[in-house]
Amino acid sequence: MKRRYALFPALASLSAIIAFLSGCATYEPLALSSTAPLAPNVASLARTEFSLGHPLSVTEIGILAVENNPDLVAVRAQRRVAQAQLLQAGLLPNPQVSAAILPLVAGIGTTNAWTAALSQDIRSLITLSSTRSAAQASADQVDAQVLWQEWQIVGQARLLAIDIIQNERLMTILRENHDLLASRYEKSRIAVLAGNQTLTSSAPDLTAMQSVASQLRDLERQQLTRRHQLAALLGLAPDAHLMLAAKVDLPRWDSDAVYEGLATLAQRRPDLVALQFGFRAQDAKVRAAILSQFPNLSIGVTGGSDNSNVRNVGPQITLELPIFNQNQGNIAIETATRQQLHDEYTARLTTATGQVRAMAAEIKLISRQLSGVRKEMTATRQIAAKAESAFKEGNIDERSYVDFVVTRINKEQEIVTMEQALLDQQIAIATLIGAGMPQIVLPSGEEL
Repeated sequence: MKRRYALFPALASLSAIIAFLSGCATYEPLALSSTAPLAPNVASLARTEFSLGHPLSVTEIGILAVENNPDLVAVRAQRRVAQAQLLQAGLLPNPQVSAAILPLVAGIGTTNAWTAALSQDIRSLITLSSTRSAAQASADQVDAQVLWQEWQIVGQARLLAIDIIQNERLMTILRENHDLLASRYEKSRIAVLAGNQTLTSSAPDLTAMQSVASQLRDLERQQLTRRHQLAALLGLAPDAHLMLAAKVDLPRWDSDAVYEGLATLAQRRPDLVALQFGFRAQDAKVRAAILSQFPNLSIGVTGGSDNSNVRNVGPQITLELPIFNQNQGNIAIETATRQQLHDEYTARLTTATGQVRAMAAEIKLISRQLSGVRKEMTATRQIAAKAESAFKEGNIDERSYVDFVVTRINKEQEIVTMEQALLDQQIAIATLIGAGMPQIVLPSGEEL
């Protein structure tokens, strides 16, 4: 009967252990893929706001980049890590349990001795609030950093789309120019073979034609490179066909709105917001380090029985004596790190403001130059039209007529190039000021 009843405590202990283990996490394998998950065509891309059965605008390209960029998938995993760290920081420290059994080996004792103790670390409870605050700010910082990387991907995709669209226009102009010069050179070549023109006089025609052909080849290579870069941003296979709209759909440039946006730059640009959260997390770490000067204290209860079956129980206190280490080193490290983050934030804000002002001045210059070139273009077109009429009437020779037309084409090429530079600057400024990003109001007391 004693053996039977002795099994009950063992079974109870085993049941408790099984119940405890059932609430623990279990291991699940995660396989690695050996093939790149590139989308074979545009229709395979993830999208939430529009269909893909039409040429895509610059805005739509930016949205597709956010939803499909492979690097952003990996970056967003940082959020899960930060949330896991936040969970860990919010957990209370476990109490400590210790026990020992001392069997009777020799002497006058009558039974086995045993001891048991239960204690709780107090210092970790004191620093718990600061640790939680640091982890929360760090998680918010990761969210802002991910948002900043998403915003940069949008800017890169929009820049590539603009360059591709503008370069298509430029290539059309260059082909027209090349065809015109090739026609003139062919006639010069035939005249040289017939002895009606010297070889020297046809040399400029050949040089001009080959120069335009070289520009066209360079531009074709650039276009292919840009299309491959855009496909990579979208998670597309390099050979996937991507149709883009013929025109760029950017809002009208508003310099006043840009300068007004500088006033709220620190509350809207994600990387600056991330630095503020990082500073806030580090400030909490400084407070935790200062609180850690409190001597490490454990409070609990202990009890036991000796070999003569004399039993006792009472409180137990373990106190660290802060003689050699008062956490001065950690306080100095955390304080210096906080100052470093403060200076980094100030430098980033200063640099961003200077960049925006400089680029706004460049846009103003390009806009003024572009306005002048467009006026010149009006006069150039009028002269080219008159030259065409004169050529048809036989009042000027073909060489003079082609020169007028080439001048017009070159002016169109200059306009397209300047428009592209202007659009690129606008996208760059939109990224720098976080245009379209909502203003983020930090919780009370979290402003720098």
